[in-house]
Amino acid sequence: MPAVSRLSLTDFRSYASALIEPGPGFVLLFGENGAGKTNILEVVSLLTPGRGLRTAPLSEMARNGGSGAFAVGATLRGVDVGTGTLPTAPERRQVRVNGAAAAVNSLSEWLSVLWLTPAMDRLFSGSAGERRRFLDRLVLALEPSHAHHSTRYDAALRARNKLLAEERWDEAWLGSLEAAMAEHGAAISAARARSVEALGARLADVPTDEFARAAIALEGWAAGDLAAALRNNRGRDAAAGRAIEGPHRQDLIVTHLAKQMPAERSSTGEQKALLLGLVLAHAELVTERRGERPILLLDEVAAHLDPKRRAALFARLEGRGQVWMTATEAALFDGIDTASRFHIEPGMVHPE
Repeated sequence: MPAVSRLSLTDFRSYASALIEPGPGFVLLFGENGAGKTNILEVVSLLTPGRGLRTAPLSEMARNGGSGAFAVGATLRGVDVGTGTLPTAPERRQVRVNGAAAAVNSLSEWLSVLWLTPAMDRLFSGSAGERRRFLDRLVLALEPSHAHHSTRYDAALRARNKLLAEERWDEAWLGSLEAAMAEHGAAISAARARSVEALGARLADVPTDEFARAAIALEGWAAGDLAAALRNNRGRDAAAGRAIEGPHRQDLIVTHLAKQMPAERSSTGEQKALLLGLVLAHAELVTERRGERPILLLDEVAAHLDPKRRAALFARLEGRGQVWMTATEAALFDGIDTASRFHIEPGMVHPE
């Protein structure tokens, strides 16, 4: 079962340095608002491809007054994984595995990390882009190659948009970019469809409890001959300043199954429960598919649940692998017996 057994931070956010050695189950972080609890969760989220749970620029992660760079180290099943930046390249992420340089996307081969943060509370009523990013994290946990295809597709999309903005187009280069978008876009769309289908089936089998059950569907662009569509839409895309067809136009649609109501029209509490239920079902699916449990990061989740739902959440998480949770008060973790507990103060971590 993958778990972080050692986590070190250097010049990251509010921490000049810190060391955490958690156990394999619940990892509970408590402290006042602004103490730096979420910063620690962000560090764990950086053990996967992408920009972490805040999706912040790398340069913002370096501590003010520090070297202008940051470093993160973790031990996973005896493997040492490190990531960070250099003062000379604050927006270029470096990755090392057992001391050897590695690609950022290779991190998905070592660990699956899923998270919920207060910023995600309005996921269902927010933009389609936010839901696509959420969906892609779910897909990545099931299919690590998804990171490669997403990176290549986004690079080709940006290059095509830039080329279409010019007065004259290089036809050969444009065709090459469209071919790359078609190749990687087909892989992205297929992976999303497989994940939505599998997760939908898992959600249908989840027993009824305190977390509303969701039904999910993938809407928007449907897989087809993307290369031809891009070629035929060059004029329209140039005028719009963006490609109007492709997997970057897809959306994840979530429905409150019992009420047959779109998630965005559900109450705030119901939306929170739907999202939690979805993530928990996905964690079970990842465990089944990959043979190992993902790490869960739950930021201030307990504070927004009533006592009944909080107890139900703790019961569902018990024995489900490493789960990092934050709260402003230790009392919000009442009901959890065995855990690694840390009191967080500004720039400091105190084991309890």
